[in-house]
Amino acid sequence: MGKPTLTDLNAFKAVAEHRSFRRAADLMGVSRSSLSHTVRTLERRLGTRLLHRTTRSVSLTESGERLLLRLNPLLGELDTLLEEASSHEGKVTGRLRINGSEAAIRLLLQHIVPRFLTLYDSVELDLVAEGRLVDIVKQGFDAGVRLREAVPKDMIAIPVGGEIRFLAVASPGYLNGKPIPETPDQLAMHQCIRQRLPSGKLYRWEFQQYGQDVLVDVPGVMTLDSSQLMVEAAVAGLGIAYVPEPYAHAYLRDEKLVTVLEDWCPHIPGLYLYYPNNRHVPPSLRAFIDLLRE
Repeated sequence: MGKPTLTDLNAFKAVAEHRSFRRAADLMGVSRSSLSHTVRTLERRLGTRLLHRTTRSVSLTESGERLLLRLNPLLGELDTLLEEASSHEGKVTGRLRINGSEAAIRLLLQHIVPRFLTLYDSVELDLVAEGRLVDIVKQGFDAGVRLREAVPKDMIAIPVGGEIRFLAVASPGYLNGKPIPETPDQLAMHQCIRQRLPSGKLYRWEFQQYGQDVLVDVPGVMTLDSSQLMVEAAVAGLGIAYVPEPYAHAYLRDEKLVTVLEDWCPHIPGLYLYYPNNRHVPPSLRAFIDLLRE
């Protein structure tokens, strides 16, 4: 059957990462049947099954897991080599993949990306926004952007902006006639808009005052998994929400929301761009980092 080709390996990688032949085919610009044939050819060449397929799902076999784990860094290094080889006269080219939370990607789009694409119009920028924290190396990303507390300890981290804080906010209509909470324990007298984390757990609200940390498992009849939706629910008068300040800023300015427990809402380290410290930094990522530092 011959040795696997780079096309075979990239096809497998796309299906394995997206767990979908349809999604991978759309992103690669090929037909689903063609992609399926390519992956089956790879399996025959390797003499092992890499994917479990059903009519509804795609999952990795043990062999597929091992191959993907080794393949991602190798293909990443290959992309870097090709990027460097194709660069001429100092021109930055290639593909830059960054994974981050929705808030992080939005911040990049507002403040960094327009300038970056103006300066480096030969770079293909691939930004992926998702709530769950992923292994950027395993998933084939050059860098990630998350809150500092979520950045893995073995990564190089660079600040993106300054400190941020979470604010407890509610609409004036909701608070009308109700006691304003002055300490976190008084949230028990209110409806709170709870947040479900990407892990599936409910987020316990974190407050601090005079060095005292307080975690509150707030009451509430509604749970959401999006800070933007939580803000909109608060504006609609459905309760008190606890969200990153940038999400609430415009509504606070327009007096559609007000803060409560503001003295209990501490500043925390904000967003950081991070990348592996044991791999060569591709020119496109280096250029992005230099722009961040400016």
